[in-house]
Amino acid sequence: MSNADLTQHLSHLGQQSAAPADPATAVLDRVPNPHPDTDYIARFTAPEFTSICPVTGQPDFAILVIDYAPDQWLVESKSLKLYLHAFRNHGAFHEDCTVAIGKRLAGLLQPRFLRIGGYWFPRGGIPIDVFWQTGDLPKNVWLPDTGVQPYRARF
Repeated sequence: MSNADLTQHLSHLGQQSAAPADPATAVLDRVPNPHPDTDYIARFTAPEFTSICPVTGQPDFAILVIDYAPDQWLVESKSLKLYLHAFRNHGAFHEDCTVAIGKRLAGLLQPRFLRIGGYWFPRGGIPIDVFWQTGDLPKNVWLPDTGVQPYRARF
């Protein structure tokens, strides 16, 4: 697929894009993996992820780390950024946000392996860290630690 053909099929790359109103209406794009015969890990880190507590309406903050071993598809990064931004005014619990993002990406990409870690900053004195994964890590792939420390004021 040529670059011109590729950009014709993408919703955001190479265009101005408004932030989606909510995660359900956000468009996630995928692009062909140029190395589908090779096992490797792609990592996205969102150090300033925000959502809204569905009970209090207060903001919740997290560091998200998404690792995946692609098969035929890669997630297009601009669409991923806009999708994650759509949670900014979305009311959902930490567990729901983290798992929903993982499931949406897994459904779109059908990766060999995907894991997401949501490292949520405390509200009410308790940090909640949420982890979800699907698939098996390929045998010869190096999966580094997420680099996020267990909660100790996360500085």
